Amino acid sequence: MKRESKLTLFALHAGLTVICALTLYPVLWVVKLAFSRSQGLSLTLNPLPTDVTLSNFAEVLGSTDAQGRWLFGRQLWSSIVVSGATTVVVLALAVTAAYALSRFRFPGKQAGMQGLLVTQMFPATLMLVPLYSILQTLHLLDSLGGLVLVYATSALPFCVWMLKGYFDTLPKELEEAAVMDGATTLQVFVKVVLPLAKPALAVTALFSFMQAWNEFILAATLLDDQARFTLPVALQRYVGEYKTEWGHFAAGALLISVPVMALFFALQRYLVGGLTAGAVKG
Repeated sequence: MKRESKLTLFALHAGLTVICALTLYPVLWVVKLAFSRSQGLSLTLNPLPTDVTLSNFAEVLGSTDAQGRWLFGRQLWSSIVVSGATTVVVLALAVTAAYALSRFRFPGKQAGMQGLLVTQMFPATLMLVPLYSILQTLHLLDSLGGLVLVYATSALPFCVWMLKGYFDTLPKELEEAAVMDGATTLQVFVKVVLPLAKPALAVTALFSFMQAWNEFILAATLLDDQARFTLPVALQRYVGEYKTEWGHFAAGALLISVPVMALFFALQRYLVGGLTAGAVKG
């Protein structure tokens, strides 16, 4: 029996190893292209670079426009501003709306919640034409503020529903005890609810940041000035009609992924905590 359990464990680990290898293989190919001198695609199955160089990273980081402006720095700043502002706006609106939907009764509550769900049925690209018209009317085309407005409105419904579900799991007895001690509704929300909701807030912040950081279609449509492009849009210049600079494209893709990975590892303890948080201990 012990021998069979060891064989089962070995087969399980072997299968997981194969799955991990298959999952990481495309990533290793991107790394290979980023560190290779050639801008073309290699037909070999070897995912490791044979001639390692940092020239692709240097050229991507040092890219400039016709006026001599440092493009990568400006585009990195645009991505940071748009993603950071979107995260702040979404958190501020979603956490208050979700708490109100979870704890209070008011006319139109069910209709509002159903309306939020309906908005998730349609992709953002379907609303591209009306969004373009609205931003044009508000004189927010080709501006980072307009892009933040679009990203925040598209991410808000999902974040509200996600936070509401989390607030529903928090015991109301804690809030009632704080009220008995003389706390106001605002104090209960700030000092009791928000500290308990850190895992959900971390997930919401990560989702909002990643959506704004990685989005391409809306940013490519609503922005015209190359210096205001976000980083995913900036990668487009390496993909031409007749030629694709795969080395530069892969190097840029790796550089773009670094902030998201750093944010994920920074919030990791809250993400893991969110798996068990919200339970009432007896």
